[in-house]
Amino acid sequence: MPNETTKPQPPRCSAAGMKNIENFDDLLIHIGTGRWNALYFLANSFAYFVWATQSLSFVYMAPALDYTCLPPDNATSVSEDSCTYVGITEDGAEVQEPCTEWHFDTSVFSNTLTSEFQLVCGRAYLRATYHSIFSFLSVLCLLWGYLADRYGRKVVVVLTHVPLGVLYIAMSFLPTFSMVLAFRALMGALTNATLYLLAMEVCEINKRSTVGILMGLPWALGTMVYGGLGYLIRDWRWLNFAISVPFLFIYVFIYLFDESPRWLLVTGKKEKARRVVQRAARINQVQLPSEEHLLTVLQKTQEPMPNAEEGKMIKTGCTSPKIFSTPIIRRVTIILATCYIITTLVFTGLNVGGSVFSHNPFIYMVMGGLMEIPGYTLSAPIINRWGRKVPLIVSFFVCGACILSTVIIPKDMSWLVLTLAMLGKLTVSGAYMILVVYQAELQPTEVRLQGKGVVRVSASLGECIAPYITSLLAVAFPWLPSVLFGVTSLAACFLLAILPETVGEPLPETVEDLDKLWRRKWMSSSNSVEV
Repeated sequence: MPNETTKPQPPRCSAAGMKNIENFDDLLIHIGTGRWNALYFLANSFAYFVWATQSLSFVYMAPALDYTCLPPDNATSVSEDSCTYVGITEDGAEVQEPCTEWHFDTSVFSNTLTSEFQLVCGRAYLRATYHSIFSFLSVLCLLWGYLADRYGRKVVVVLTHVPLGVLYIAMSFLPTFSMVLAFRALMGALTNATLYLLAMEVCEINKRSTVGILMGLPWALGTMVYGGLGYLIRDWRWLNFAISVPFLFIYVFIYLFDESPRWLLVTGKKEKARRVVQRAARINQVQLPSEEHLLTVLQKTQEPMPNAEEGKMIKTGCTSPKIFSTPIIRRVTIILATCYIITTLVFTGLNVGGSVFSHNPFIYMVMGGLMEIPGYTLSAPIINRWGRKVPLIVSFFVCGACILSTVIIPKDMSWLVLTLAMLGKLTVSGAYMILVVYQAELQPTEVRLQGKGVVRVSASLGECIAPYITSLLAVAFPWLPSVLFGVTSLAACFLLAILPETVGEPLPETVEDLDKLWRRKWMSSSNSVEV
């Protein structure tokens, strides 16, 4: 009998099983999904949890409030909108003056950015700006994508996520609204999806779609928790502090996880990739193939790109225009970017549009987060069975039909409007997560972070526009948000019909790999016009 004190050995794989490891994706499948992968997934979870609350903070921190002008003693009357008053000058003449002080309704919120910094009348647009500036500065995703493709995924995660935690918490103590906007801009500039794609790149191919979808659940959880905390904490400073503290946990995981071995291989750092793979196998308690076989597998994934002048390998990311270098990668990038604009416009509009679709902001927020859970979890088995493309088109179609239907619902049937809005939230949530997985599988490793930067910048347009539609235009045209969100969702269906299916395909490492995928699965049966 074996000695009971003997340390457990890593599970061994048969010789035949070892021989079946022919490329890096086979190697990841062999290593499996274990504690090593959990470091990336947990880090991403905390980031998404807090990112959701910061993205939605507009709803509770800068809400529309009832207010009444507090005119000086010489005023004779106040305008109906409480933005101006009529005062009497020293010579007895009447003159219309703008209000400078207001009394705010505190029956729902005790202290908000709206009331503390008086964001009403001529300053009302600053409420939407508070949200939009967070999204607008995400244009720097292009820079982070370039840096991540050139210098590494973990480097960018450290440079952006470490200061983010400080900014999130420090905003609770800012004395002026100008500083609040400046901090929001910095938060938006540092927010990026590098950590998500890093987690995807270390995931084995047969679990990639499931893991990619499930990593969106912290966003839904953050939405629901924010709804509950908003109900319990009615002061914006304490609310912001409470939702920001969990982000600090991410520091532990950043310290523990490694650089993406896939990126290390594509950029020629084979020895570093070997050490990361060996550490992953050790943490997951898996035995690797022989050293010689392992080096052969890693060598296959390393794709040198010859320099015509020097005959040396060009590091991935040094050629940022490569994201638009061929007709196929241009077509894919443009379609994905447009779909991201539509998705974030509808998703953000439904998130911050509680006043359009419901009268209770707390219940609406919690229900919205609750709808995201089946939207994310059901998407995983659906796209494993039917692929990415068809479920994505169906999701957009159902979302558009539901939201457009709210326009014709009578006002006394508010419960039906809320139900349709929640169905729209469910389907657009699923569409969003499928699109994230689809994008990661369509864009090659050598430009994946650059591509993510391009679509993230595009998505920021939808995020920037949505609060102006729901908080400003909806006042004059109550039907407009539903029409815009519904029509754009339906338009996405036609764009997605052009793209190829990616289910079961290995991640493309280079732009040339994407060209091969496109020609094999679509170009052979379609004579598309080049973009």
